[in-house]
Amino acid sequence: MKKILLVIFGILVLTNCTSVKASEGDMWDYFGDQNVYGQKPVSDKEFEETVKQLEEKKNKTKKMKGESFHQGNETEFLTKVPAELPVLSIPVVLKLTEEVRLPMGHYQIQGEKKDGKVYLKFYQAHYLIAEIPAQETNDDFGQESVNFVRLENLNDNQVIIEFGSVDFNAYAVMDLAQ
Repeated sequence: MKKILLVIFGILVLTNCTSVKASEGDMWDYFGDQNVYGQKPVSDKEFEETVKQLEEKKNKTKKMKGESFHQGNETEFLTKVPAELPVLSIPVVLKLTEEVRLPMGHYQIQGEKKDGKVYLKFYQAHYLIAEIPAQETNDDFGQESVNFVRLENLNDNQVIIEFGSVDFNAYAVMDLAQ
């Protein structure tokens, strides 16, 4: 009986010592130097310091959206934004002059004012295909976007091209080729 109590007491003492030792260190301490990637272990303190430095750096470079945009400079802001040219799909052949036709296709449209007149330029890739005169208007044609171009049937022989940009809105009436 004494032997059994002695063995149980010995087991309790040994397990208590290993549990005390385990609670003193980190669980990773038992793995020793088994890092196959050659990295040094990082302590909790080093980790916390690194996280703190990264958060401070993030807070320094963080800018609020709309910080430099206010009512006073919105026109300047809109004119400096590089405008993507709107694309117009023309499903019919248009007559530019008696001899010249604009074939069906997709065109990027750019509006331009020169010598007090308004022109619409039709581009494919970076090539200017056609330039037609247009009439400037204050009508926005019911469009919600600033830059737009749209082709509408006017009657059986004509279509209207409606164009809008930051600078001006315009339209051009074109005859269909027969």
